[in-house]
Amino acid sequence: MKGVILAGGLGSRLRPLTLVTNKHLLPVYDRPMIYYPMQTLLNAGINEILLVTGGEHAGDFLKLLGNGKALGLKDLHYTYQEGEGGIADALKLAEDFVDGGKVVVVLGDNIIEKNIKRAVADFFTQPTGGKIMLKDVPDPHRFGVARMDGDRVVEILEKPKDPPTNHAVIGIYMYDNDVFDICRTLKPSGRGELEITDVNNAYIERGDLTADSLDGWWTDAGTFESLYRAAKLVAEGGANHVGTEHMTRERVAPH
Repeated sequence: MKGVILAGGLGSRLRPLTLVTNKHLLPVYDRPMIYYPMQTLLNAGINEILLVTGGEHAGDFLKLLGNGKALGLKDLHYTYQEGEGGIADALKLAEDFVDGGKVVVVLGDNIIEKNIKRAVADFFTQPTGGKIMLKDVPDPHRFGVARMDGDRVVEILEKPKDPPTNHAVIGIYMYDNDVFDICRTLKPSGRGELEITDVNNAYIERGDLTADSLDGWWTDAGTFESLYRAAKLVAEGGANHVGTEHMTRERVAPH
């Protein structure tokens, strides 16, 4: 199975920091933000990754990451998203890389304490469809929220004013190859983007979406508040680190 990290966008909520670099290259404690989603995939046994980026600072990723070998990757590929067409629009760029197989997609500003190894293993044996990861949060109105019928997700609501549950859909998604056909059917939302929530709801309509709850803490890092929270959580001992051969801290090997 292959992995895709989505690290485009303009990072407008983090200006002026993002005037000089891509949001996903900002530091979270002692590592660039992009290292954390990479470690998430490595810990799940995925070492072939496509990085989707954009904007005028895209070349900075190559300076930092190179071919990915120093991070423990077998292959690191890059592609460029023009404009801000949304998560599903960025995902369409991964079709050739995925090459008919399954894919694990991680948003570049998502940081988790533990790992998704079990969920990925379960999805590997899932014949078709998709899988999402859920986490109970105190502020579900900021995220896509799952409406449930028992353990089954029956609908995902994007940033609802009156959330039906506290189950936020975090930025880790697993899909079979049908995802690219689904993305081609989407219409832009009111904000002019192709929404990943619409992709997930399409799988729900087919009766082909499963969900797992994430162990440990999770945070995004797309605002000043969440960037600070992420750095504090990591500094206090949470989250796995990925290093490089040029760093003094020993690299955490995939497990």
